[in-house]
Amino acid sequence: MNRDLLIITSYFPPEIGAASNRIFHLANGLEKSGFNVSVLTPLPNYPTGQIFDDYKGRFKDTSKVGEITVHRLWIYASNSKNKLIRLVAMLSYSFSLIWFFMWHKIPKTVIVQSPPLLVAFTSMCFLRRKTRKLILNVSDLWPIAGLELGALKKGFSYKLLETIERFNYKKAQLILGQSEEILAHVKSICPNKATFLYRNYPDFSPPKIEAVKPSAPLKIVYAGLLGIAQGIFKLCTALDYSNIEFHIYGSGSEQEQIERFITEHPKLPIFFHGRVTRHELHKVLTGYDVAIIPLLNRIYGSVPSKIFEYARLGMPMLYFGGGEGEYIIETNRLGWIAKAGDYTDLNSVISKIALVDISEVKKAQIQQTALENFDFERQLKAFKTLI
Repeated sequence: MNRDLLIITSYFPPEIGAASNRIFHLANGLEKSGFNVSVLTPLPNYPTGQIFDDYKGRFKDTSKVGEITVHRLWIYASNSKNKLIRLVAMLSYSFSLIWFFMWHKIPKTVIVQSPPLLVAFTSMCFLRRKTRKLILNVSDLWPIAGLELGALKKGFSYKLLETIERFNYKKAQLILGQSEEILAHVKSICPNKATFLYRNYPDFSPPKIEAVKPSAPLKIVYAGLLGIAQGIFKLCTALDYSNIEFHIYGSGSEQEQIERFITEHPKLPIFFHGRVTRHELHKVLTGYDVAIIPLLNRIYGSVPSKIFEYARLGMPMLYFGGGEGEYIIETNRLGWIAKAGDYTDLNSVISKIALVDISEVKKAQIQQTALENFDFERQLKAFKTLI
């Protein structure tokens, strides 16, 4: 008999991005493994901060994505930089969750995505039962990450978020972390807590490596969120364009700045392609030489899921973010490392990338490493033994 399982998340397709993809793969993998999976998520609004056209005017929506039942709840959607408005948006989804909990039977196994901390807190607080297993999936360490990004400052609100974070960890029966740093942080707070390293491995058929002869200029591509953490605008201003092209895919808060910079510097070889679907992105990425993965500042606990996705595509990577991601790139020989925050070193590393390093052979080696070491099915099988 199949077991019922609920996943509570703030991001889910048709929204794009790493968080949405990660939860979809988890839900889909568990459903294929014999669980009756349902998902609780807001009406889609990320990253635009506006409810998508197909869902406007609705208070809730229930539909099927394959065999997964998806309940989409009302949210006051916003991507405002105003902290009060962002708080209202998170609280609105929390109130919708409470309403749903009151009127629906909740399965005995629940996976809760964190951050946002308030959404996780609402779930942990209202779903506590001796007979229910609460699993917390921690993809970033808040409020630490907020402090390192400059979005938060130490004070009363920071202390409050730390208290909420600790509550969430203590009430979970099992904690999933996307990095060793996350699990080490959890253990420092809850030494006896059951934890599991759950990397953001992708689940798609690896493409055949095509023989594409590289030629100057070197074609570097970035694809993803154009937010503060990624620092793509700063990257545009700091790159040495003497022998490169820089191609950008995505959307986010820095998009207007980036487009304005490109308009004001028409002679620079920067090309903004906008937002495309993940399927389309996989097709176009392999036409470039190197994928860059930047972080404006090193964020403790963060391991960009792009590492595993690009490796499966056979894409050589240039990592510019420090931390555990740097270690993964180096030990698995997936590409190059530039010192986090050091744009002089970044340009120096780029200047030394040889054509032989982005050959068909090199790409095939990267893809083989991904198939051997970043296996979604093997990881999921190990996780299922714990639930």
